[in-house]
Amino acid sequence: MKQQLVERELTPSGPRTKPGIGPRRRRVTVNLAESPLSWLHARGHLDDRLFAAGECLRQDYERAAIGPRVTMRWDAVRLKGGREAGLNPSERQIAAKGRFDGAMQAAGSGLTDILWRVVCAAEALAVAEKALDWPTRSGKLVLRIALERVAKFYRIP
Repeated sequence: MKQQLVERELTPSGPRTKPGIGPRRRRVTVNLAESPLSWLHARGHLDDRLFAAGECLRQDYERAAIGPRVTMRWDAVRLKGGREAGLNPSERQIAAKGRFDGAMQAAGSGLTDILWRVVCAAEALAVAEKALDWPTRSGKLVLRIALERVAKFYRIP
């Protein structure tokens, strides 16, 4: 993964973008390319199993091409090996969409909002909590519960 490092001013409410940060202000370097899920995993808030479940869900979301597309697909015609061996691109997309829908259904209706926002849309946990009008720091617990259910769906040991 390519890094996109930027300098941010560190305020009591967190990092803030500000041009011309002076030498007396506290600064922090932030990697904009890091996903919220990998950020939580790197800091010990998610174990390997829950991180793997989130990555499987994100991959299925991207393979299913559920998100908006800007250009034409340039996928290879066939892939050898793997769980989708022998499927054409349309069949792989349909299979990924089925897995994604199944995983979201396994998570449950009250948990899919935070799961989609953090894992698929790559929103920061604090931003997702604010958008859902949840109390601060509640999203991490709910995300962990959702990822537990997704891990069971994907049969991750």
